[in-house]
Amino acid sequence: MKFNSVARNHQRRKFMDKSLSHTQNKIKKYIDIVIETISAIFLPLVNLLCASGIMKGLLVLMTTFHILTEQDGAYIIFNALSDCLFYFLPVMVALTAAKKFKTNIYTAGIIALILVYPSLTNVFDQGVSISFFGLAIQPVNYPSNIISVIMAVGLLHFLEGWLEKHLPEVIRGFLTPMISLIVITMMTLFVFGPIGTVFGDILALGYQNIYQFSPMLAGFFLGGLIQIMVIFGFHWSLIPIAITNIALNGSDTILALMGPAVFAQAGAALAVFFKTKDISFRSTCLSATLSALFGITEPAMFGVNLPLKKPMIAVCMAGAIGGAIGGLTGASAISFAFPGLMTIPVFVGNGFMGYCLSIVVGFVFGFIMTMLLKCDVYPIENK
Repeated sequence: MKFNSVARNHQRRKFMDKSLSHTQNKIKKYIDIVIETISAIFLPLVNLLCASGIMKGLLVLMTTFHILTEQDGAYIIFNALSDCLFYFLPVMVALTAAKKFKTNIYTAGIIALILVYPSLTNVFDQGVSISFFGLAIQPVNYPSNIISVIMAVGLLHFLEGWLEKHLPEVIRGFLTPMISLIVITMMTLFVFGPIGTVFGDILALGYQNIYQFSPMLAGFFLGGLIQIMVIFGFHWSLIPIAITNIALNGSDTILALMGPAVFAQAGAALAVFFKTKDISFRSTCLSATLSALFGITEPAMFGVNLPLKKPMIAVCMAGAIGGAIGGLTGASAISFAFPGLMTIPVFVGNGFMGYCLSIVVGFVFGFIMTMLLKCDVYPIENK
């Protein structure tokens, strides 16, 4: 009897271990699918993002040294050149997502254009809700809400397939895009956009509570998670808090604690540059590194570190360490600007030396950790 009981317990543990392993494999598979999908959507835009990021940095440099002012015609043109991709990024993402999800590229593009239509965004920028037949549509900053556009195009894939199957052929040509535009836009305005806003607001409130408890702990968590938040656009919920802090208190800690992760992206991408043997991918890594140093991390993240997975882990770890240093030393910004080489003067003030140390640590640790990690260093399309 005792032997049978032991055997049954052993068999039960073996079954539970097998089930746990199967569950873990499924979770890993789903995570890999999400990462591969996001990377594939952004990969065609990486070089354009790099170019825009570098132009933004050069424009900041020219204004810092008074070569140009914001009133100059040359500034207005260069600002449009460097900024238009980021403002209309949802449209570009919709086009690449449509290709990935194998749906109508023109319908996807129009849906994104609706979301960034000036009369709509102007109302939302004022924080005003829109009444749609008595139903309130919450204000969302769609030019920066990339994840809602990806969800919209993903739903479009299924809706188009259903309509193509059930609508009569004689009316399918015009009715399919019309129904798709209405349904997907409404779903995005009522569901997908607010979902991202709610998650972002929860994260922002969590940061405030943690910083009040321990600035070092807040720096550790924000530095480690901020680039993950960037992937889904959740980081934008922290920006109004940063702006309010500067207006009321003359300084803000959120922007300072973001800095180490930005430089960690640059350090990790530079490490991949040294590790890879693929010439074209090395070019991507180098341009992505420069762009990240100017404060534009999307090329390094979506084009290099996220597709390779392990460098992104190094970025989060380095960002957490650097963020903890920034929090411990009271690093803060005295004006609003995203972290980068050209915006370092914005962080002159309380904890300035701590901020400088934190971004150096972020860059160095991101580089070293990526160099030490064993990972595939070939671009995603070559796998």
